[in-house]
Amino acid sequence: MSKRDRSKPADLSVVMVRITVRDDGSLAVTVDGAPYLPPEFSPPWQRGSFPAIVDAISQHTGCTLRVDVIETDGRVMTDFYTSRLPRRRAEPSAEMAAQHAQHAPAVAAAPVTPPPRLVQFAGSGMVPGEDVAVAIVIAHTETGPDGIARALIDSRYLDHAPTGEAILLGRISATVCIGRPQ
Repeated sequence: MSKRDRSKPADLSVVMVRITVRDDGSLAVTVDGAPYLPPEFSPPWQRGSFPAIVDAISQHTGCTLRVDVIETDGRVMTDFYTSRLPRRRAEPSAEMAAQHAQHAPAVAAAPVTPPPRLVQFAGSGMVPGEDVAVAIVIAHTETGPDGIARALIDSRYLDHAPTGEAILLGRISATVCIGRPQ
C-alpha cells in the first residue's frame, strides 16, 4: 500500500480558455467553448485586458486554466494557470481576541466610498411629459412641461464610454440628442 493518503481524490479538472487576437488588436475569448464577453457597457477585450481576463476566470472557476493564445499570424502560445485561493486565517484564541480588543480603537472606521459625481445632460425637442431613455441606458427621465429632458448621470458610467457621450432618446417623439454631459 502506498504512503499517500487516497481518501480524497485530487481535483484534476482543467478549464480550457482560448484567446484569439483579431487584426484590430481586440480579443475573442472562450471558456470551454462558450464565449466570455467583457462586462456590460465595456469596450471589447484588448491585449491589456489579458491579466484581468485570466484572473476573473480563475476566481470564477477555482480550477487550473489552460490558456491558448492564438496570434493573428496563427502562432499559438499555451500556458497553464493555477487558481489562487485566498488563505484562511487562523481563528484567534479568546485570549488573543481580548488583548486585541484592549488595543483596538473604540469605534471602527467604516470604509469610505466617494459619493457619485453627477453631471447634467439636457436636450430639447421632446413632447412634454414623454419618457426619455438615457443611453448608455442606465436610467430613464421625463421631460418637463417645456419639452426639455434633463438627466443626472454618475460620471463613473462615462468612464466606460470611449467617447464620453450620452444619448437622450424620446420614446414618443423619437427625438435624439447626443452630446457630452457637463
